[in-house]
Order: sequence, then C-alpha cells, then structure tokens
Amino acid sequence: MDAAESATERRGLSLQYQMLIGFVIGLLAGLAVHVGAADAPWVEVITSYVTGPIGQVFLRLLFMLVIPLLFSALVVGIAEMGEIRSLRRVGLRTLGLTVVVSTIAVVVSIVLVNLLRPGYGVDPVLAQAMLADAGPGAHAILARTGETPSGIEAVLAIVPSNVVGAMAGNDILAVMFFALFFGIGIVLTQDRPEVQTLKRAIEGVFEVAMRLINIVIRLAPLAVFCFMFNLAALFGWDLLVRLSAFVGVVLAALGVQMFIVFPLLLIVLARRSPIAFFRDTQEASVMAFSTASSNATLPTSLRVADTELKLPRKVARFVLTIGATANQNGTAMFEGVTVLFLAQFFGVELTLAQQFMVMLVCILGGIGTAGVPAGSLPVVALILGMVGVPPAGIGLVLGVDRFLDMCRTTLNVIGDLVLATIVSAGEPQTDRQGMVEEGA
Repeated sequence: MDAAESATERRGLSLQYQMLIGFVIGLLAGLAVHVGAADAPWVEVITSYVTGPIGQVFLRLLFMLVIPLLFSALVVGIAEMGEIRSLRRVGLRTLGLTVVVSTIAVVVSIVLVNLLRPGYGVDPVLAQAMLADAGPGAHAILARTGETPSGIEAVLAIVPSNVVGAMAGNDILAVMFFALFFGIGIVLTQDRPEVQTLKRAIEGVFEVAMRLINIVIRLAPLAVFCFMFNLAALFGWDLLVRLSAFVGVVLAALGVQMFIVFPLLLIVLARRSPIAFFRDTQEASVMAFSTASSNATLPTSLRVADTELKLPRKVARFVLTIGATANQNGTAMFEGVTVLFLAQFFGVELTLAQQFMVMLVCILGGIGTAGVPAGSLPVVALILGMVGVPPAGIGLVLGVDRFLDMCRTTLNVIGDLVLATIVSAGEPQTDRQGMVEEGA
C-alpha cells in the first residue's frame, strides 16, 4: 500500500470497514426486498442488469490480473530464495504442512458428519422438489465433471504442453508448474547479467499487477454490496432453513478448523497470538467471504502478509501463491461433508474403506481444485459417482452452495495465511531478518 492510499485510510474508514458496511447494507437491503417484493419484476431487472453485472465486472477485473500476478509472484518468490537449498526447505515445509492440515480438516469433517448424520434430517418430498428445480444446474455441473481429467490424466495435465494455452484456459495448476520451473531456472542461472535483467522485468510485472489490483480493490465495497444484495434478494433465508442440518454441519466443521485447529497451530508452531492474527487478517477475511474466490483474494492476502503480519516477502509470495490453489482446507471439508450427506440421504452405506477413499480424494481435491467460485462442485460430483451415490444429487445443495462457498473460501484464505506464518517462523532467524530487510 503506497503513501497516498495510507493517507486516504487515515482520513476515513479503512477498506475492510468499508467492505463490511457494504456487506451489511447489501444483506439488509436484499432481505428487505425478498420479504416485501420477492416476486416483483423489477427485482429480477435490478439483479440481472445492475447489481449482477457490477459484481461480475469486479471479479473479471481481478481474474484478468490474477494470472500475471500469480506467475510473477511465484517466479520472483522462488528466484529471491537465492539458492536451491532455501527453496527446497521452504517448499518441503509448505508441502508437508499442506498435506497435514488438509488431512486434519477432512478427518474433522468426516467425524462430524458421521456423528450428526445431517442426511437423515431432510424431508424427502421437499428434497425431490428441490432436485427437480435444480435439474438444469446439476446437469451443467455433471457436464463439467465429464470434461475434468481424472487419475493419471489429471497428473499429466499439471504439466502444460502449451503455457500460453494454459494461461488462456485459466489452468492455474499448469501455470503454477511453469512458474515454479521457470523460477528454478532463474535460480540456477542467476549469476548471468541478462538473467538478472529478466528477473527485474518480472519484478516489474509483479509491481504493475499489484498497483492495478490496488486500484480495482477500491471498487470492493460496492461489489460486496452487490454480491450480498443479489444473494439475499433472490434466496433470502429459505434455502438455509430448508437445508439447515447440512449447512449446520458444514459450518460446524469449518468453525472447528478456523477457531480450534488454526489457533493451536499458530500457538504451537508459529508462537503467534491467534487473536492478533485474526485481527490483522480481517481485510482478507472480508474479501474472501465476499468474492468466494481464493484467487481473487490473493492480492489482498499478499498485502496483508506484508503490511499487517510483517512476513518475509520471499516466503509470503511463494506460500500464498501456491496456497491459493493447493491449500484449500475449507474446500476439502465441504467436499467430504457433501459426499457423506448425500450418501446418507440416498441410503448408501459407506464402509470405512470407502470413507477413507473419500477422505483421500477430498485431500487431493482440496489441493487441485480451482480457486474460483463453485470450483469444488465438479470434484464433488466425481466423488459421488465413485462411491455409488447418484451424482445428480448435487442439485440438492446448489441452492445453498453460494453461501457455503463464501464460508469455505474464507477458511481457505485464512489457512493460506496461517501456513505462510508457520513457514516463516520455521526459517532460520538470520534468514528471516535478511528477508524482511530486503522486502522493506
């Protein structure tokens, strides 16, 4: 954040409070419209031609800049490690912690859904009606699932045959692989002057992307208002009430991870106060909840890590850009709860071995799911087919998915910042001091 932006925030409300105000006003206005004029023609006109497009323009502007930001941040983060030894240390710690924390998340969600059994609390008649209403949406998800590579094809798809095509197709994992490979190449040839010139050019791309994103972010309070107005005006609280058992279990699982597991990790592994951490990351939380996209929140996360958490920039850039796609605890938890909920609803008894397989696929799905709104739904449909549950049953949860997507994205983003904090704390003291001084 530059001096002009800091001065602006000193004169008025900070961005997170502006976003919070937009959130509350949009929610209240939407609920008022839903209660008083839910079927009025003008409501559909406003949501379709005013608030909806404004929100989509905001997201499109962010997504337009995410690929250059993600590529440049990851390349520069790797290049600034200075040597393969530092890269290997940070990379292995990031990978190990991602797998461990994701495993904890999925185990928590599967235990809760087995204990509370939300699939037995839904009225079958109402559920069948909701399935019929959500038929087109479910068919669209299933069509996307058929196009999604699986097994060895999914592994091979991580290595792009054409990086330009991967960028054009918004294939985040493939772009990350290329950026990782490219950054290692810079580390191996960093003694050459032309390579240093290239590195400075990529740093320039990062700075330009961040500057443009800071301009776009100023639209966030208006976009947040539009998102919440649309959600509340079109759906109200009806769907949340109808699927309250399912929603409650998902929120309980996310809450355990957010307010029990994460604080314990911060205290034990990072020696940092959870209260201070959550206070410092509130801007990223509001942005994640509003946009329901880890990738769209990445610029805010990078700024929060730098200005609020004071993490070394080298570590933060590497961990957060990797984490925006690879460390999605909330997504893994949602997938696990949804699969078991639908299995319970359709009377499909899953053995421990099948539940273990679900857990494993959810962990991998949390690592490979696109960090965009509703990016986990094709993975859920894929898992349902694997365990013998009708994939069309995903239509049951489509109505509440937007709200739950907002909640799980918040957990994903905070999980990335927790991971970056822990990895930073694990760096040697001299390296941490050097990294901070170079980033200042």
